[in-house]
Amino acid sequence: MNILDENIPEDQRRLVQAWGIPIRQIGCDIGRKGMEDKEIISFLQQMRGSTFFTRDQGLCQRGLCHVRYCLGYLGIEKDEIATFVRRLLHHPELNTKAKRMGAVIRVSHTGLAIWRRHAEEETRLSW
Repeated sequence: MNILDENIPEDQRRLVQAWGIPIRQIGCDIGRKGMEDKEIISFLQQMRGSTFFTRDQGLCQRGLCHVRYCLGYLGIEKDEIATFVRRLLHHPELNTKAKRMGAVIRVSHTGLAIWRRHAEEETRLSW
C-alpha cells in the first residue's frame, strides 16, 4: 500500500490517483490527522508492506529502516510531489514492494539516496 503523509497537498494526491497509482492519505482515508512521527512508525509496522511518502525531514533517518515498510522523504517542492512519487515507484531498482521494503529513501531532483537495513553506506541512484 502507498500512503501519503497528511502534509501532502490534496491536488498532488488527486494527480497520483489519476495516474492509476493506488494511494491513501493519513487523516483522509487512513489513520488520523495529527499523528506524531512515533505513531506513524508504529502504524506502518502494523500495516506491513507500505511505502510512506512524506515531506517531514524528521522521518528521513537511517535508524528508521524496518523490514515492514519503506519511508520516502520528498525533498522537493509541494507542486512536484506527484511526479516524484510516480518516478520513485517506477524506478527499475524500486519498482516492486519487495525492492523497497526496509529502506529509507531521500528523493531529490538529482536522484535517490537510500539507506537500507544493516547497510554501512547510503546507496545513490540516478533517475
